[in-house]
Amino acid sequence: MGTIDMAGKKLEVDEDGYLTNLDDWSREVAGEMAKGEGVEMTEAHWEVVDFLRQYYDEYKIAPMIRILTKEIGKKLGKEKGNTKYLYELYPGGPAKQACKIAGLPKPTGCV
Repeated sequence: MGTIDMAGKKLEVDEDGYLTNLDDWSREVAGEMAKGEGVEMTEAHWEVVDFLRQYYDEYKIAPMIRILTKEIGKKLGKEKGNTKYLYELYPGGPAKQACKIAGLPKPTGCV
């Protein structure tokens, strides 16, 4: 476990840099995490982050990439529910990188 300075606060993160306390997350923190990941947040990026947070609130789990693409396709349309689109937004891995920015735990199945 470690800490990072973000948005004027010290936040606890695990060994992979994921927030350990989901309540520490805010859009400001997400923006800072995105910068650290080399991701410039656009409305399309926020759409995925918001989807992930809603999914987590409902199911209490961060979805792996296969489930993420399927569920985004159902909710946001097939043009957004595919790996090519999601990797363009999150080249570090749509499930892994987007979940980190969304303040969620590392998805199961991610290495």
